[in-house]
Amino acid sequence: MSVSLNYLLNPRSIAIIGATAREGSVGGVITRNLLTKFRGRVYLVNPGYNELLGHRVYRSVLEVPDEVDLAVIVTPAPTVPKIMSECVAKGVRVAVIISGGFSEVGEDGAKLEREVKEAAQGRVRILGPNCIGVYNAFNGLDTFFIPQGRMERPRAGPIALISQSGAVAAAILDWAARKGIGVGIAVNYGNKLDISEVELLEALVGNEDLRVVVMYVEGLKYPGEGRRLLEVMRQVTKVKPVIVYKAGRSKSSGRAVKSHTAALAGNYEIYRAMLRQTGAIEVNNLMDALEVAKALATQPLPRGNRVLIITDSGGAGVQAVDNVESVGLVVPELPQEVRSTLAKSLPPFVSTANPIDLTGSATDAMYKFVLDTVLPTGHIDMALVLAQMQLPGMTPKLADYVIEARRFGKPIVVYGISANEDARAFKARLEEGGVPTYERLETAANALRALYEYAVTRGLVRPR
Repeated sequence: MSVSLNYLLNPRSIAIIGATAREGSVGGVITRNLLTKFRGRVYLVNPGYNELLGHRVYRSVLEVPDEVDLAVIVTPAPTVPKIMSECVAKGVRVAVIISGGFSEVGEDGAKLEREVKEAAQGRVRILGPNCIGVYNAFNGLDTFFIPQGRMERPRAGPIALISQSGAVAAAILDWAARKGIGVGIAVNYGNKLDISEVELLEALVGNEDLRVVVMYVEGLKYPGEGRRLLEVMRQVTKVKPVIVYKAGRSKSSGRAVKSHTAALAGNYEIYRAMLRQTGAIEVNNLMDALEVAKALATQPLPRGNRVLIITDSGGAGVQAVDNVESVGLVVPELPQEVRSTLAKSLPPFVSTANPIDLTGSATDAMYKFVLDTVLPTGHIDMALVLAQMQLPGMTPKLADYVIEARRFGKPIVVYGISANEDARAFKARLEEGGVPTYERLETAANALRALYEYAVTRGLVRPR
């Protein structure tokens, strides 16, 4: 990670310029966030106060008696060029400009943005403007100005999020928190006056706590940016999977992108071809991105594209086959010797071809037997387990059997839509044990597809 980006993501000290205690205000939320959660030093700056929330307030960042790694600027746009000059004089390493009113609003704002860049003199790195900044669950850094009650923060986890849109980042993190998906670091870069998604991607790939990077991209802004992104992404995917949702695919949405962050959406087919070249995994929405990331963060990579499906519902099994094969994976019929072994210990009414339909008489022990019998063979590369917990023979104990089956070194994902107490306990135990669960077959199939695609990218398997 570059030195400057380390000061952005892991600062030792922060100055909040525009700090306030006013309830519901942008500055008020950020001030409380950092004072209560950040594990480093926090300094409050606002010429209108001497004291806030029991802390001394400085009139200018120049008065702060200590070094300042990160300045969080929450003042009106016209005041930012002067504040940036003071940050330069103070020796601030990085500034996050939360304020809007820059290039996203037109030429007057673009002129103001240029003034900020000139004032920085290349000595202060800038995230934003027009952004919500950084959320780091590992060290308590949280510049997101949406109150906790309106946006839940996810627990620390192995997924990183880079988002061009602040509102999108906030919404998807709130959703992730309510789903129990762990997100360690999230960054919104807004108008990317200076720091872009390219540098952020480089910075996050070196973090050992993060296993997957999810990106929400609207468009590129500067000449040569696409080539640089392609080069960096190609290098990053050799180390960690990168999942991308590209917004602004149509002409109309492209216009919306330009008015949002002053970026150019560009031709979607060019982006799509670029992503394929880099080995990045493309998805159609951010919820799928985080759901797919769960699998990439927890499961081993497969050695092929053959999927075992175990179900307690014939109808659900048929739908599972449709979804799995629609994303380019294969549901092979099992060889006769494997089917004969299964038939010796399973009831005669069970279908052993693949999908293996245990029917409404399914029990935990039957699932365990199938997993232990089929996964060690060379006929299957991945498993999709469908478990409807309404059935009398099904209990949360099944989760332990599925988790134990990880010893065979093959990816396993679980689908279930039951909502009873046993089902909730079953899903919670699986997630704790490192097996992702899904409520939509389409998402489960996409998770398996992503694992296979990344195995191809890493050279572990030749594409079929």
